Amino acid sequence: MFSVTVRDHIMIAHSFSGEVFGPAQRLHGATFVVDATFRRPELDDDNIVVDIGRASEQLHTICSGLSYRNLDDDPEFSGVNTSTEFLAKVIADRLAVRAQAGELGPGATGLTGISVTLHESHIAWASYERTL
Repeated sequence: MFSVTVRDHIMIAHSFSGEVFGPAQRLHGATFVVDATFRRPELDDDNIVVDIGRASEQLHTICSGLSYRNLDDDPEFSGVNTSTEFLAKVIADRLAVRAQAGELGPGATGLTGISVTLHESHIAWASYERTL
């Protein structure tokens, strides 16, 4: 299996509901390094997994749409605990839609999977992996 990973970041504010979150129930900020990995079993006709430039642009567009916002104020996330794991899925799903729409270039039709990892720090991160 071949893979290519591109990286960006998001800076968000949010709060959580539930005792399990302790002090994170209060409004707080978070900065995540975001890695998006694209997978396919065979390289395309140009011997690449995906156009890195287009993958980077699309990840940046998605991250920009989330950054510098209080997610608690976004109707899309109303009543949702926007955990690291949840946000990894949101970003992966948005990338999948863009890949299927051709926004990652014609070679992206051979992609079979995307995984997104959000790094909370140098010692903690969460990922979501999906098929295409």
